Amino acid sequence: MISDPNILLSFINTKLRDAYDSLALLCEDLDYDEEEVRKVLEKINYFYDDKVNQFIYKS
Repeated sequence: MISDPNILLSFINTKLRDAYDSLALLCEDLDYDEEEVRKVLEKINYFYDDKVNQFIYKS
């Protein structure tokens, strides 16, 4: 998994937009731990919104 949170955010959101209907499907396909992805992105205040299928910024 990509360790830099900002690069991971860009990669994940691009994949979600272009190829996956949910974070769970993306993580399963790429063999990523979903909870680990969420934790890394929460460190930079991004949280997964399943309604828009993207990580979004929350201040």
